[in-house]
Amino acid sequence: MDNLDTLFKRISHGVYVIGVTDGTVQHAFTAAWVMQVSFKPPLLALSINPAHYSYQLLQAGGVCTVNVLGLGQYALAAHFGRSGKDKMAVGEWQQSPNGAPWLSESLAYFDCKVSHYTDAGDHKIAVCQVLSATHLRPGQPLLYADMGDADGSSGLY
Repeated sequence: MDNLDTLFKRISHGVYVIGVTDGTVQHAFTAAWVMQVSFKPPLLALSINPAHYSYQLLQAGGVCTVNVLGLGQYALAAHFGRSGKDKMAVGEWQQSPNGAPWLSESLAYFDCKVSHYTDAGDHKIAVCQVLSATHLRPGQPLLYADMGDADGSSGLY
């Protein structure tokens, strides 16, 4: 399969910052694999590496926010795509009614609770019920294809 990394980037999807908490610790990570999977109830599915610290917090707390990044927010996507426990020092964060952190600079955010998980190769899929959603500002979303190889994914195929 030649150029699989390039071809996968042809599948349109946005870039998001996922805010998680276990009730005491807050953290966030960049995700490009997020999609709506149901209207009734409103459900989003997101892909997360189970080896990452954020996965532990998501499992423990069972809540998250999906923050939609806009064009020009590449630096935020890159920051939250890195490893580290001091990530929350960047950006303005608020707490959702569900307790998960949401990013004030985002275009919109969804406040969610985890419904269930399923295996997906080297990742887990968290299916999350949307409890509320807020539009914060106008703008075009940042697309995964706009990120180039910032996540180093070309070396994973």
